[in-house]
Parts: sequence; C-alpha cells; structure tokens
Amino acid sequence: MSTTTGSDESRRFVEHIEEPPVARALFGGTRWAWIWLILRVYVGYEWISAGYGKLTSAAWTGANAGAALTGFVKHALTLAGGEHPAVQGWYAGFLQNVVLPNASVWGYMVAWGETLVGAAMILGVFTGIAAFFGSFMNVNYLLAGSVSTNPILFAIATWLVLAWRTAGWWGADRWLLPLLGTPWRPGQVFRHETAPKSQSPSTSS
Repeated sequence: MSTTTGSDESRRFVEHIEEPPVARALFGGTRWAWIWLILRVYVGYEWISAGYGKLTSAAWTGANAGAALTGFVKHALTLAGGEHPAVQGWYAGFLQNVVLPNASVWGYMVAWGETLVGAAMILGVFTGIAAFFGSFMNVNYLLAGSVSTNPILFAIATWLVLAWRTAGWWGADRWLLPLLGTPWRPGQVFRHETAPKSQSPSTSS
C-alpha cells in the first residue's frame, strides 16, 4: 500500500508558477521600460494621427458626419459574400443593423476613441487600459476586412497590455499607478492607515 508524502502533495497542488527571467524582466522590471516607451509612442502616434484626421473631417464629425463611416461599412458588407468571406456573417449583421443606421454617432465615437487612445499611449496614462481599447478597435477593423497596419498595431497593443506595470514607467503611470493602485491593491490615495490600538493600562487590585 503506497503512501503520499508531503513532497508529493506539494508537487501535485501548485499554487504559483514563477515567471521566466526574460518575462519578469520585460513585463515586470523597469530596466527595459524604454522598449515599451518606443512601442507606446509609435502606436500612440498612429492612433492620434488617425483620430485627429477624423475629428477635422467633415465626413466624420463635421457637416456630413457619418458619411465616411457609411462608405466604410458598405464596402465591408460587400466582403461578406462568397465561399470564403473576409467579413463574417454575424459581424456583417452587426454592421448592417447597428452601425449603419447610427453612422453619425459611431463616427464620433471612432474619431474620439482613436484620439483619446493615442493621447493616453503617448502620455503613458493608464497604458494597459488604453492598449486594450486600441487592440479592441484593431480587432473590429480586422473583422470589417480592413488589414492595413491593424495586425501590427494589434500585436504591439497586446504586448503593452502584458507589460501594463512598466509600459508607462516613462510616462504618467510612473506616478498614477502607485497613487491609485489596482483593483486588488489600493494605492496611496485609497489606502487607509489603521491606527495602532492603544493598550489600556492594567489595574491591579
């Protein structure tokens, strides 16, 4: 009859796996944060350039707001047919029934979304969150059949999400993250210091 030793139990129930040294250095250390600065500024420049162009375009946010997005959506819908469609049917239905009837509203959302994501990336403000929303927009553009630089931007944004702790080290996150903290660890603003309990003097009878 075999018995299970304590070492066998510790090997069977693993609660924590150490990160490889390379991942720990890139995603958790500040020494290589300059790499994320370069990638972050590049992605931010691409987004803010695209967003600013839309904010100053009459076909996106001006007198003819929604006209440009309408043309984009209609082109995407033409890619939904055939044996191997570039645009999947469920996404084509979303474009047809949700985006197209409200093209002007979505045009403003796209223009401001791209601009705000770009500004946040360049300044290093909540870099991980900004990178996530940037990658979300990239995915939607890819689902609509638009390739361009979206695969590259999506890949870099994914890395920036993984490196959220240090991606904004050379930016505002260097001070924002310690101040505000994370959902699982409050920062300096929300941390409540507990006063030590005063010991009542003992009385002798």
